[in-house]
Amino acid sequence: MKAGIVGLPNVGKSTLFNCLSNAKAQSANFPFCTIEPNVGVVNVPDARVATLEGMVNPERVVPATVEIVDIAGLVKGASKGEGLGNQFLGNIRETDAIIHVLRCFDNDNIIHVDDSVDPVRDKETIDIELQLKDLETVEKRLERVKRNAKTGNKEAQAEFDVLNKIQATLLEGKSVRSIDFSEKEMIYVIPLQFITSKPVMYVCNVDEKSAVHGNDYVEKVKESVKHEAAEIVVLAVGTEADINELDDFEERQIFLEDIGLQEPGSAVLIRSAYKLLNLQTYFTVGVKEVRAWTINIGDSAPKAAGVIHTDFEKGFIRAEVIKYKDYIEFGSEVKIKEAGKLGVEGKEYIVEDGDIMNFRFNV
Repeated sequence: MKAGIVGLPNVGKSTLFNCLSNAKAQSANFPFCTIEPNVGVVNVPDARVATLEGMVNPERVVPATVEIVDIAGLVKGASKGEGLGNQFLGNIRETDAIIHVLRCFDNDNIIHVDDSVDPVRDKETIDIELQLKDLETVEKRLERVKRNAKTGNKEAQAEFDVLNKIQATLLEGKSVRSIDFSEKEMIYVIPLQFITSKPVMYVCNVDEKSAVHGNDYVEKVKESVKHEAAEIVVLAVGTEADINELDDFEERQIFLEDIGLQEPGSAVLIRSAYKLLNLQTYFTVGVKEVRAWTINIGDSAPKAAGVIHTDFEKGFIRAEVIKYKDYIEFGSEVKIKEAGKLGVEGKEYIVEDGDIMNFRFNV
């Protein structure tokens, strides 16, 4: 599961990517600086990992991770191949969620492709290009399905109706994610990999003085997306990059406190991206290792076991489950058992975020 960072050229995508991944993707003041997508595996900040480490003192600690992809900047006409359009659209189709970076700061030294700062216009530019590409996808599919639908094929007629609904929505300037599909309808939607069906989060890239409370540009973005139920993260990307250059943790904290932040905005963004991808964490805890495992929200115990090894899922017998808060309260597995707080769960158990788990299996 990976999230793609998208936006117009020169809005701070590569700088943000570098902050998140500590990779050093090229960043420069001209369009199309990023051509090939850069991929970074990012640790998910989670205070629970540090707490468990302090309690158990394991030989090693492994945090949860999420993949972030820095994708080339898109320009008007990308759906028709302008700029790096086709490549951009192909790269974004391969991601599972979108982190849409919007420029919300003034700086005459940094070029804007449209010569003025207007994050709402920039958002609409990208929305239109993505919608046009999806429109092309649905129209191609409609041509194929239409012939079978006319012959009375019920399956084709059902798909035809869904595709018509999607086409009408896109023609209204709305994204596919705005449609509430039934489970039956999703059978026809998923294989087409619509770009605008992906969940989206907006990152308002602001200047340092706006890092805590935002600014007028941010308020305009909030107003324009209020019907989308999308998360908005306010982040001073340039400042975060400066903080990232400091090697000393205490120096970083002083820098953050000086601008009014308790933690880096990038940490908030990573956690938000994790949720955007519909991911959650369970833990395995022992003296050898404390590890955070990544699973989908709603996964069953056998599926969670399969993340460790496929044999765990195939031969699943039961899961021993300790709630995180109970582990913190009682301090050890022995005391948790004595208190009757150790849960024994079967194949139907749906794992909850923060569960500490031990699996019994038979191969």
